[in-house]
Amino acid sequence: MKVLVVDDFATMRKIIKNVLKQINIENVVEAENGRHALDVLRKEEIDLIISDWIMPEMTGIDFLKACKSDDAIKNIPFLMVTAEAQKDCILEAIKSGVDNYIVKPFTPEKLQGAIDKARARIGK
Repeated sequence: MKVLVVDDFATMRKIIKNVLKQINIENVVEAENGRHALDVLRKEEIDLIISDWIMPEMTGIDFLKACKSDDAIKNIPFLMVTAEAQKDCILEAIKSGVDNYIVKPFTPEKLQGAIDKARARIGK
């Protein structure tokens, strides 16, 4: 499985990569915002997207909407990992097509469960 991790903080990308490694996912590509992530998605075969919400240039919610409106990538499971725990934000992500949503901080087990549920929603 190849995972795209999108977060504007390099430290958080590293933390997510380390957690993914703990659950035996080591093929990880990084992007610092949604705009860069869309470029990655045009060039590489990605099996799962893990994105932050608050980022410069293109936010996670705008990136999610762009992904779900693009026939070529709309079926890639999309997991939102963010500090945004407000009900309105969660509802907006759900309405926009997010496959799962977890709030930072999280455990490897919680991330694994969220990945499994996101993949199940898409049927992958």
